[in-house]
Amino acid sequence: MFLTISTSGAPDRPATDLGFLLHKHPGRAQSFPTSHGLAHVFYPEATEERCTAALLLEIDPIALVRRGRGKGRGGSPDFALAQYVNDRPYAASSLLAVALSTVFKSAMKGRCDKRPELAEAALPLVVSVPALPARAGQDGGADLVRRLFEPLGWQVEAEPVPLDPRFPEWGDSRYVGLTLTGTLRLADALSQLYILLPVLDDAKHYWVSPDEVDKLLRAGGVSRSDSDKGGGGRREGGWLGTHPELALITRRYLARRWSLARSAMEQLELARLAEADDREVEEIDNAVPEVETEAEAAEEKPTPLAVQRRSAIVEVLRAAGATRVVDLGCGEGSLVGALLKEPRITEVLGVDVSSRALGIAARRLHLDRMSERQAARVRLVQGALTYTDARLTGYDAAVLSEVIEHVDPPRLPALEYAVFGSARPGTVVVTTPNVEYNVRWESLPAGHVRHADHRFEWDRAQFRAWAEQVAAGYGYTVGFAPVGPDDPEVGPPTQLATFTRTAVPAAQESAAQEAVTR
Repeated sequence: MFLTISTSGAPDRPATDLGFLLHKHPGRAQSFPTSHGLAHVFYPEATEERCTAALLLEIDPIALVRRGRGKGRGGSPDFALAQYVNDRPYAASSLLAVALSTVFKSAMKGRCDKRPELAEAALPLVVSVPALPARAGQDGGADLVRRLFEPLGWQVEAEPVPLDPRFPEWGDSRYVGLTLTGTLRLADALSQLYILLPVLDDAKHYWVSPDEVDKLLRAGGVSRSDSDKGGGGRREGGWLGTHPELALITRRYLARRWSLARSAMEQLELARLAEADDREVEEIDNAVPEVETEAEAAEEKPTPLAVQRRSAIVEVLRAAGATRVVDLGCGEGSLVGALLKEPRITEVLGVDVSSRALGIAARRLHLDRMSERQAARVRLVQGALTYTDARLTGYDAAVLSEVIEHVDPPRLPALEYAVFGSARPGTVVVTTPNVEYNVRWESLPAGHVRHADHRFEWDRAQFRAWAEQVAAGYGYTVGFAPVGPDDPEVGPPTQLATFTRTAVPAAQESAAQEAVTR
């Protein structure tokens, strides 16, 4: 199997700089043993104007079978001959992806000790794979190749390879000739190939174990923050989490093992939400100075909207008689602190996707200095709200304060089921911005949402329609209240809904499961 990577030169950069990035000298051919054959790296052309690096992988099919690694396509024990007669030596597959990560390991990590600035530069690249498996059909063919690579910034040429040019009536084979053209970091290009080649092949030559999830996330640009390397901390960054074909990529890369695919999706969701949380700036309507001068304190100022919001939530919980409350999306713990001031509330669980926010919350709440009795009232845990979580069950009330607008609309049904269908607290309080009120914010440009990470902002009719639909679907009644000044024309800045559990509809289970699969 064969792959080439080409680049062109520039006035300040000869094309042969590709050799620095790949850590392979353009002046000589090199060979590297792998567990499934011999990988050769050589340069068919190497001038200042244009440089091409080629990776040729010679597969040893006998070694694959002897080592028990011919378990992918063609490795079925019901067809023993297929273990020896197959397309492994010719078509790009997971074997080529492993060779890429072995031979170009430093380049894939974005390391170039001699020219570090070069590793960060986007280069004009042309990648060619003459024989790429991509069987035709709804989930295959040249169309799938384009769906996988075009969102990453590549210009894609994917030409189906005919079964036999002499007999055109036989049609096309399951292979395409692929050429990718784009301007990217070389490390990104290699990582994308490492993931997408086996995705298109849709078969792996080795057993897929749980550590494949980490390989997928790492190659997808999703890496643990340094402070979290010891455990399952948050992850940030990466092209994989925003790819429109994320579900298909995850499923195929992990050989359709549902438990592993679910684990990967959960971690990607945590990473996306944590990254959004790290980008977060204070809301326009929530900006309160940490420290005030005496003159500022003496000045009569309106009560901040954030304070009004917390007060409204506490009042609703007090009226509902809630004693055990879970704050979903607790952030840096402002509401948790307000709830702990309520003597009637005996337990507060704060849940957030961001370990950084939870750390700040712990410091602000002075958890390390609380008395044993007070500390027993509060817990802070990390979790994604779009997945069911047994830790959330058994509470009197749950709060989603300024949370739902941060969730992608297609993921809302999953959040609804996790909260209303699985956790099922007696009372649920939801607050969200009223987009109609945005015209009253002088510092907010027309047409802009209040926060960069808001996926949407609803007007009063939209929020009411959503809340009533959720209430009807999960056996709740719902009431609405304004938070902040209730403008006669545009309504309040924040809208609040209180859900009260009544009964469990007979059709809830099937509807809930459908919501999760969506």
